[in-house]
This record gives sequence, structure tokens and C-alpha cells, in this order.
Amino acid sequence: MDFNVKKLASDAGVFFSRAMQFTEEKLGQAEKTELDAHFENLLARADCTKNWTEKILRQTEVLLQPNPSARVEEFLYEKLDRKVPSRVTNGELLAQYMTEAANDFGPGTPYGKTLIKVGDTQRRLGAAERDFIHSASINFLTPLRNFLEGDWRTISKERRILQNRRLDLDACKARLKKAKAAEAKAALWSDEVEKAEHELRLTQTEFDRQAEVTRLLLEGISSTHVNHLRCLHEFVESQTNYYAQCYQYMLDLQKQLGSSKGEIFSGTFVGNAESTSPPAAATSPPGVAAATLPAVPTIPVVPTIVGVPNTVAESVLNPNEVKPPASGTRKARVLYDYEAADSTELALLADEMITVYSLPGMDPDWLIGERGNQKGKVPVTYLELLS
Repeated sequence: MDFNVKKLASDAGVFFSRAMQFTEEKLGQAEKTELDAHFENLLARADCTKNWTEKILRQTEVLLQPNPSARVEEFLYEKLDRKVPSRVTNGELLAQYMTEAANDFGPGTPYGKTLIKVGDTQRRLGAAERDFIHSASINFLTPLRNFLEGDWRTISKERRILQNRRLDLDACKARLKKAKAAEAKAALWSDEVEKAEHELRLTQTEFDRQAEVTRLLLEGISSTHVNHLRCLHEFVESQTNYYAQCYQYMLDLQKQLGSSKGEIFSGTFVGNAESTSPPAAATSPPGVAAATLPAVPTIPVVPTIVGVPNTVAESVLNPNEVKPPASGTRKARVLYDYEAADSTELALLADEMITVYSLPGMDPDWLIGERGNQKGKVPVTYLELLS
């Protein structure tokens, strides 16, 4: 019991001495041992690494799981060392609803068939998303989290110890300074000077040793950057594979829907610029949402040519040989530059004005455009039809 009381009293004395030294330094009444410039740079670099790693980790978690409630649930499971339960992705849930709706509407109906096809694609997209989240969590999030919960905690602990060693060192310097000042007035203080010098040597040794330990840990931040760089490359590769899979799945779905389009909508035409399935060559430039395109009236259709069925008109008619209707053509302003893919298409320049009209049986995503003596097919999504 006596030993514990003495230790407690000793610890309290050390704490009080450090608190006094820290307060006097803040008030400018005591000298402070400064670390060298290289050491300060290492400290700043470590703090910067920690702060940005936290931000990148948190935002990546938001990217992979936008639902905050689900993130909190996953965090609690991790802290309790329990396996996170499998969660259905939004794509998989949508696929389930579409399949059930198709069964109610009739899987043999055009709408039911399409629901089944789209639902199957959504299921595949959901599975790809699940694989991407799993891969990103293991290859990217886990190393970042291990750094913050492992290496950084060790660095923080050693930095606190170094701070205490520095306060002890400066407190010993202050006591030695006071003892020498008193010795100048009375020779009776010579013992106090020797004691203060001995304490200073001990604290200086402890401070130097702790500074070296902390320096080695801080220099290890370079290895951390190398490891995080490798993890970042793996994250990008996983994300690339994920989006490539999604793109391929959507292309397959587009082909399936395109093949059944003629059967479902044979002989019909809706010339609206807000088409939901633009051709691959007429996709709007990145960053321009389809919703921002102005709504326009239906484009007039050239009267049906006698003896030529609508469903095959596009394949047998050459746009350059078709005469425009006597009335019903419209003016259109070009929104973006467009490079013609072949001789049947008309190249476009942004902001130019052209005349457009439709042919019977044409893909609703395309129109016939005229500019002077030039004529050819143009994508609807690249145009703003004027009244």
C-alpha cells in the first residue's frame, strides 16, 4: 500500500510539473526545446497522411454504401467482431420486383417479356455490384482502416510519450537554471545544482531515445504511401472491371430489346427527341443529361410510299434520293458536333441550323437532315427542334 501511495504521489508530481511547464510555455514564460526541421516535416507529413486517409476512407464507404443506416449497422458488426449479414443490392431487389410484375401481367405479353429481360439484367448488375463492393472493401478499405487503427495509433502513442519527455527535459532545464541563479547568491546551493544537472542528463537521454523511436515510426509513412498506392491501383482495377461488366450487360440488353422492338411496335413511329433508347452512335456527350434536352413536338412523317411497307422503308430508301415533303418540315438547331459514321449520315456542327423531317418506318431516334445540297440521317438527341 505504501508503494502504491508513493507511486501515486510521484506520478502526481510529474503531472503537475509537466502542466506547469506547458502552461508557462503557452504564456511565453518558459523556454521550449524545438525539434529539428526534418523532424517537424515528418510530423506534418504524418498528420497530413492521417487526415486525408480518414477522408478518403469515409467517402469511399459512402460510395460503396450510400445508405447511412446500413453503414452504421456494418460498423457495429465490425466492432463486435461479427460477420456482416448479406444484404440484397438495389439492382437485385429491382430484378425481383420486375420478375414478380411480369408474372402478374403475363410472361407471354410484350410487356411481361420485356420486364423479364430487364429484370434479369438488373439481377446481373446487382451481382456485379456486390462483387465490386466486396473486392473494394478487401483491397482498399481494409488497408486504409488498418493504418488508422494500427500504425497511426502507435505513432500517436509514441508522439505523446515524446511530448512528455520534452516537457520533463524543459522542466529540468528550468530547475537547473534556477539552481545556478541561487548558487551565485549562496554557496549552500551547490548540491542542488549537482542534483539538477544529474536529472537533466537523465531526461536528455530519455528524450533523445524517444525522439529516435518516434522518428523511425514517422519515416515509415513513406512505406505506408507505397502500400496505399498499390491498394489504389487494385481499387481502380476493380472499379474498371465492374463498369465494364455493367456496360456489357446493358449492351446485351439493348440488343435483346432492339431485336423485339420491330415485333412490338411494328408500323409505329414516335418522333420525340426524348427517346429512351438512343443508338450507340448518337449518345449525348458526357455530362449532358437526357432530361435537360428540350421537349419538342412530334416530327411530321413523309407520306407512305405506295408499294413499300413501313417496316422495310428505311432499308430500301436512300436518304439522298428522298424528296422532302411539300409541307411539314421543321427547323432544328444542332446542340453538339456530330461526325457522320457513313455516307448515309450528315455531319453536324454545334449551333448550326438545319431542316429535318422523318421517313416512314425510320428508327425514331433518327431524322433526315438537310443543309443546302447536303442530306443525310442525323441523331435526334443532337438536335433542338424549333417550333
